[in-house]
Amino acid sequence: MNTWWGHFGLREQPFGLTPDTSFYFPALPHQEAHDTLFYALSAGEGFLVVEGEVGTGKTLLLRYLLRELLNAEPSRWQVAFVPNPGLDQQGLYAAIACEFNLPADGACEVLLHRLERHFIALAQQGRQPVLLIDEAQAMPADTLEAVRLLTNLETEKRKLLQVVLFGQPELMARLREKGTRQILTRISFHATLRPLECHESIAYVQHRLRVAGGTGSPFSWRAERALWRASRGLPRLVNIIAAKAMMLAYGRGSHRVTSRYVTAAARDTLAVYSQFSGGMLVWGLAFLALAAVAVAGMRLLG
Repeated sequence: MNTWWGHFGLREQPFGLTPDTSFYFPALPHQEAHDTLFYALSAGEGFLVVEGEVGTGKTLLLRYLLRELLNAEPSRWQVAFVPNPGLDQQGLYAAIACEFNLPADGACEVLLHRLERHFIALAQQGRQPVLLIDEAQAMPADTLEAVRLLTNLETEKRKLLQVVLFGQPELMARLREKGTRQILTRISFHATLRPLECHESIAYVQHRLRVAGGTGSPFSWRAERALWRASRGLPRLVNIIAAKAMMLAYGRGSHRVTSRYVTAAARDTLAVYSQFSGGMLVWGLAFLALAAVAVAGMRLLG
């Protein structure tokens, strides 16, 4: 019980920011994107894009899809995941080669030829390689062109490699630029992650609490709605504000999270500062004071 989440009867932190797939929640926009991706990959489509604003849950969806592909039976897919898109052409090919357990040395032409031979061997085994790239809007133009060259690899029947780009809306603007429009014409499926609506946000919070071991929600009816408004339905902000609000309630020795705690937590969160202009310093100091109380309580309980 010497943690703030233990105070609420939880066995682990319910609102962490790391993309833990055990907390994946199939809200409508995420489930639609997931189903679109799975259908497109199963159909052998070559180029797929998932876009969404910062904090909409793209990386968690990517990791959930990655887990599904890796655990598929029989082993149909071989997957390469590139979390760092800020690579040059050679760096990208080397990273992909490493993911496919291939030697990563040599010039671009050598690496490309090595990857092509590997993809052909997989096709002969009835397996399909898939490349997942996160934060794709940050890819240099030359690296985007390197990805396009990879999708040129094909047999008479199908593409040898399927590529899924995950990125912010700027990615689509990048793909409309003169030098990358060839990629735009190859995109067969495109999905957009929107923010959660109020009922989805409430269900999302309750889901994460259940996964963390809870049997009910400590958030009041008004607090749930205040949390949705403050977060604008962005799962990342929901996590940040919800965790802070629960810490505040813990600091006061309360097992109930009211809208007052949610508002205080939101005022202390820079990403929602514009909604609470004025008074942020006061609320920030109040949050720090309550957090100090919580820490002191944790030490006493420890």
